[in-house]
Amino acid sequence: MAGLKQSMLSACLTTIALGAGSVGKSAMADDYLWLEEVEGEAALAWVEQQNTRSLPQIMSHPAYQQLYQNALEVHNSTARIPEISRRGEYLYNLWRDATHVRGLYRRTTLQEYSKSDPAWETVLDLDKLAADESQNWTWGGINCLAPDYNRCLMSLSIAGSDAAVVREFDISTKEFVQNGYELPEAKSRVNWLDENTIIVGTDLGPGSMTDSGYPAQLRVWQRGHTVQESELLYSAPVDSVSVYSYKLEDGENTYPVVHESLTFYTMDRFVYTGGELTALAIPQDAIITGLFRNQLFVELKSDWHEFKQGAVIYAPMPDVLAGAAQFKLFIQPDERSAILDIQFTRNAVIVNWLDNVRGRLERFTMAALGDGSSSDSWLKETVAFDPNGSVAVQNASYHYQDFFVSYNSFLEPTTLYHVDNSLQSTPLKSMPAMFDASQFETHQYMATSADGTQIPYFVVISRAAERDGSNPTQLWAYGGFELSYRPSYSAIIGRNWLEQGGVYVLANIRGGGEFGPRWHQAGLLKNRHKVYEDFEAVAEDLIARKITSPRHLGIRGGSNGGLLVGAAVTRRPDLFNAVISQVPLLDMQRYSKLLAGASWMGEYGDPDQEDMWAYIRSYSPYHNVHADVTYPKIFFTTSTRDDRVHPGHARKMVAKMLDQGHDVLYYENTEGGHAGAANNNQRAQLDALIYAYFLERLQNNK
Repeated sequence: MAGLKQSMLSACLTTIALGAGSVGKSAMADDYLWLEEVEGEAALAWVEQQNTRSLPQIMSHPAYQQLYQNALEVHNSTARIPEISRRGEYLYNLWRDATHVRGLYRRTTLQEYSKSDPAWETVLDLDKLAADESQNWTWGGINCLAPDYNRCLMSLSIAGSDAAVVREFDISTKEFVQNGYELPEAKSRVNWLDENTIIVGTDLGPGSMTDSGYPAQLRVWQRGHTVQESELLYSAPVDSVSVYSYKLEDGENTYPVVHESLTFYTMDRFVYTGGELTALAIPQDAIITGLFRNQLFVELKSDWHEFKQGAVIYAPMPDVLAGAAQFKLFIQPDERSAILDIQFTRNAVIVNWLDNVRGRLERFTMAALGDGSSSDSWLKETVAFDPNGSVAVQNASYHYQDFFVSYNSFLEPTTLYHVDNSLQSTPLKSMPAMFDASQFETHQYMATSADGTQIPYFVVISRAAERDGSNPTQLWAYGGFELSYRPSYSAIIGRNWLEQGGVYVLANIRGGGEFGPRWHQAGLLKNRHKVYEDFEAVAEDLIARKITSPRHLGIRGGSNGGLLVGAAVTRRPDLFNAVISQVPLLDMQRYSKLLAGASWMGEYGDPDQEDMWAYIRSYSPYHNVHADVTYPKIFFTTSTRDDRVHPGHARKMVAKMLDQGHDVLYYENTEGGHAGAANNNQRAQLDALIYAYFLERLQNNK
C-alpha cells in the first residue's frame, strides 16, 4: 500500500490542493490528500485494492451467506408495510422488492389500502425508466402542487447521491411534462408558488451555491422562461449554509416562506407576499413547527422573554408579520421529557412526547365557547399507545381530521394505525414477526458519565443469557444534531445478531435530542468530549454489569456516529474488540472544506480558528491514531457517491492506519450515497458484511 501511495502522491497532491479550497500549512502536510479526489484514477485504484483485500476476509465467515440471505429476505419481503404519503384522495408509496429494485411509485385509496391485499395503480416504474434512459436512477423525492397534486417536481438521483435531477411530472397522465420545469444534477431546492411559478435555488455558477454545497440564491421562475433569466428573489453570502422556500398553510391561509440557514442552528425567515419579503421577528435558533388557525407555532431552543428553553409558543400570524405579536405558551417540557414532533390536523394539534426516551402521544384542541367560537383554552387528550414502544405520527394535515400512527418496539414489529377524530385507533397494517422475539427481553439502565450525568441506555438480551461477561454485544449510538433515537424493531438486528447470540444496546448519549435542546447543547462545540465520555460510561456500565467484557464488546455508528466510534476507539482502545465506522467524519481539521462539511460548524466548530482547532484536535480520530498503540481490527465503510460526508475521511484514515502497521478492513461501495447502498441487494450485502465482521470479532473470542 505504501508503494502505491508514494507512486501516486506527487501526481495527485497538486490537483487536490487546488480543488479542495483553502488549505493551511498543517493540512498540506497531510500525505493522504490525494485520496480526497473522489473519482481520481489513483484514488479509485486504491479503493479497488482495499475492497479486494478486505471483502474476502469478511465474506469467508461461515455464516456470511446465511446472513446475506436473511437480510435480502427482509429487504425484499412483500410483507412490509407500504409507507405512505397522503395527497388528496390518494395514498402514495415507493415500493422496492426483488422485481422492482429501484422502485415502483404507486398509489391507492384509503379504502383500498385498508384491505389485506390492496390494488395499486402504478404512477412510475423507476426500473423501467432507468433501463429506457440508460441511467442509474434512484428515487430522490417528489413535491406536488395542492390542491389536486397532479403537477409535481420529481427528483431523480444518480446512484443515490444527494444531488439530483429535477423534472416536472404530471401524475394525471403519468408522464414527464414536455418542455416543463427541468434542472440538471445539483443540490437544488424547489417549491411551487402556483402552476406556472416556482421558487428555485440551484447551481448557476459562482455565487449561486454556498460553501456547504447548497443553494445561496432563490429565484422566481415563471413557466416559459429560463431559470437563468428568472427574477432574483433572495441572495445569501456563500458562508451561509443554505436558502430554500416552503409554505405554511392551514387550509384557509397560505404563507410562502423564504428560509436562510445562517448556520446549522440559526436562521432567518421571511414571508413572501405581494412581491415583498417580511422578516419574522422570532429568535434565530427557534424552529417554526407550523400554522394552525392562522396562529404561528414556534419551538424555542433558548430562553426568550418570559418563555423557557424547549417551550412551544404561538401568536396570530398577522400580528407576527406586523411585528406586534404577543406570544402565549402552548406547552413546556420538564427535565426528563422532550417534544419529539408536533403535527397539525384540521382541528387539533398532535404532540409526540418523549418521557425518559419512552413515547407519549397527546391531542390538543381549543375549547369551544358558548357562541360556538374557540377560546385560547386547550383541551388535552391522550392517544392511547403502549409507552414502552415508539410512536410516530404520519400524514397529519390541515386537509383532514384523522391521521395515522406507526407503533413498534425492539421486540414488537410495526403496526400502522388509523386514528379517527374520536381518537379511535384502528390497525390497518401489521408487520409479521421476522424473528422469534419471545426469547428476548428489554431493559433500560442508567450509566453515570464523568461529570455525574445519568445516561439512559436500552439493552435487548436473551432471557437465558448469563451475566458472566461473555455475551457478544453491539453498542450503537449517534450523539449529535439533536436527533433522538428510540426503541425500534429491526428484523435485520433480530435475525443477524440477536438470534446469533448477540446483545444489542442503544445508548441515548448527549448531543442527541432525547431530553430536548439542553441535551443537545450539552455536547456542542467545546463540550464535545462529554458525548464521548457518555459513550464510554455506557460501555463501562455494560462491563460492570457483566453483560459483556472488552473482548466481546463491539461498537457501531454512522456519519456523526462514525465520528463517535472513531473518537471512542482512539480515546479508549482498551474498551472494545470490534468497531464499525460507517460513512464517517474522521479528519476534523478538513471536514469543513469537504462537501457539506461547512454546514456543520455549528455542531463542531471552525477548525480554522486556532483556539477551536486546539480543542477539536484533542478528539479528531485522524489526528489521534498512533503507530505504537494497539487497536482492534476496525471496519470502515463508505460510498464513492456519498456527496454529504466525503469518502476521503474513511479512505485517509485507513491509508494512515495501514501505513502505521495496523490491521484494518475497508469497503467502499461505488454507489449508494450517504446511505451506503443504492438498492436492496447492496443493502443486504452491507448488512451481511457488518454482522459477519461482528460475529468473527466477538462471538467466539473466549
